[in-house]
Amino acid sequence: MEFKGKVVFLTGATRGIGQAIYATLISAGATVIGSGTATIKPKEINEYYRADFSALEDIYECANYLRALQPDILINNAGINKNAPFVDIDPEDFLRIQQVNLFAPFCLSQAVIPGMKSKGWGRIVNVSSIWGKISKECRATYSASKFALDGITLALALEHAADGILANCVAPGFTDTELTREMLGEAGIAQLLAKVPIGRMARPEEIAKLIIWLASPENTYITGQNIAIDGGFSRG
Repeated sequence: MEFKGKVVFLTGATRGIGQAIYATLISAGATVIGSGTATIKPKEINEYYRADFSALEDIYECANYLRALQPDILINNAGINKNAPFVDIDPEDFLRIQQVNLFAPFCLSQAVIPGMKSKGWGRIVNVSSIWGKISKECRATYSASKFALDGITLALALEHAADGILANCVAPGFTDTELTREMLGEAGIAQLLAKVPIGRMARPEEIAKLIIWLASPENTYITGQNIAIDGGFSRG
């Protein structure tokens, strides 16, 4: 895939899937501005924008930055999660997760659309989750954010398809990242893999390739979709 001359803004670029997206885009010739919450620029990222979307002022400042930058491609990958039984969900946690997972992509998408519209070309990819296509116990807060992200993506895709802007969600399943291993442990991973038809977790690079293809000039006709990449888990 050729990205020479394309400017990409990627949130959540410093680890896991985001790190894989960043590395692949750089190798394909894109100019990538990666964002994260670290106060010091990670050494593996050339152009870095620091933002913590749990702070409203950071969301608004980032949106203003993007209005001036006018990137060709926006990939909203940053997200947070906290599982809890429904009756025990802390309202502050609920609102914070909606802010990071939903309100930030909404604001950043609003900010980039005018520039994309003026060029007649743009790509927006929102990283959702299988828990934005199905759900289960203790996932109400996270699923609320990801189901809503799909709804926003579909609405803007339909509204701006005629402007040359294609927008999609990608819904990863269980992915082999440091965070996944910390949260689940080896025993939890073994239980999980028994439910995945392919029998293993996804590699971050596998998720990144789908996201990048949807964001690329090669994608000329897919928009408004929420595509699961989960080894068959959500269809089993």
